[in-house]
Amino acid sequence: MTPAARLEFFARLAELDPHPRTELAYDSPFQLLAAVLLSAQATDVGVNKATRRLFPIAPTPAAMLSLGEARLRDAISSIGLFNTKAANLIATCRLLVEHHGGEVPASRAALEALPGVGRKTANVVLNVAFGEPTIAVDTHIFRVANRTGLAPGKDVRAVEDKLLKVVPAQYRLHAHHWLILHGRYTCKARKPNCPGCVVRDLCAFKAKTPAA
Repeated sequence: MTPAARLEFFARLAELDPHPRTELAYDSPFQLLAAVLLSAQATDVGVNKATRRLFPIAPTPAAMLSLGEARLRDAISSIGLFNTKAANLIATCRLLVEHHGGEVPASRAALEALPGVGRKTANVVLNVAFGEPTIAVDTHIFRVANRTGLAPGKDVRAVEDKLLKVVPAQYRLHAHHWLILHGRYTCKARKPNCPGCVVRDLCAFKAKTPAA
């Protein structure tokens, strides 16, 4: 995809959704971090269902520590891998309280030092909570970047590095959300909605879904 095509690609996505947001529900950087930790191999809808019960009784790291791992497991038992996630979240809360004054740190190194927090989770928190122009590459973004020819890469880090180079600067802050939502609702894995896609003429995907 040419630089001019990439510019047009994001201009169209921006026109369609000028102020994109994460579909995870949260009221603070900590709640965002917790929701993202819970979202691995789970849907945002499923995570929001669990956090609607969890966050009112444990809105802060200190409150979640007080809740305890057993009660946390019960609160998130509807989510996959809830045992591991509960253990990681409690351990993360302990570090936040003991080393960060109960606040979520705004540095990548400090975030990635938290249990269960990898590069993708850190990127989401840095972007959504702290306004950094990072791009967290999940399965949706990986698919869109490769399928369209926007930023092809063999693995998620290669795609992330390519996107950070090729996404026009004025669109970099929201690129993460535009691409994720495009992959979730239009450029779907099994049957992409090519006839309803606003960037179909810019896309390099040869096996486009025909109009009904």
